[in-house]
Amino acid sequence: MSNDVRVTPWNDGDDVPADLLAGMRARRPNGELIGIDRVLLRSFPLATGWNELLRRVRADFQLELELRELIMLRVAILNKADFEWGVHYPAYLDAGGSVRKAQEIKAEHPDNTVFDARELALIRLTDQSTRNVSVDADVIDELKGYFGEAQTVEAVATVAAYNMVSRFLVALAI
Repeated sequence: MSNDVRVTPWNDGDDVPADLLAGMRARRPNGELIGIDRVLLRSFPLATGWNELLRRVRADFQLELELRELIMLRVAILNKADFEWGVHYPAYLDAGGSVRKAQEIKAEHPDNTVFDARELALIRLTDQSTRNVSVDADVIDELKGYFGEAQTVEAVATVAAYNMVSRFLVALAI
């Protein structure tokens, strides 16, 4: 975590509900809290809701984890959320993503030959939603054709959730 964080992060030993801390640790490799967790713990209600929402996005959605991680990386790039990229780049690779695709996600206009049609549709969704908020109906229709309605909803929710994450990270210099 950067030394320029704009609020004082929670420290081990500070007061916190035990169940909240246990839930946050359960989401992290080796139970190690990361910078965003320590800032979220400045508001127990926020940390509680955030932890549950992001746990479900990361663990319970039917949309393939590799595709969700691709979305998360694209949001991180578009919003200049370096911390988010650092957390999700290894997760993307672990989920089956490639270094080549991850590098191409960084491009203003990713090379269409690197991604399959489903991934390109997800990139269009992510770009439109992140940059413009509104998304063209044809992009949603294309996604429904690839994924059905439930996973299309999950894709849109993943973009929205990780825009929330990146904006929080960037605003507080995490």
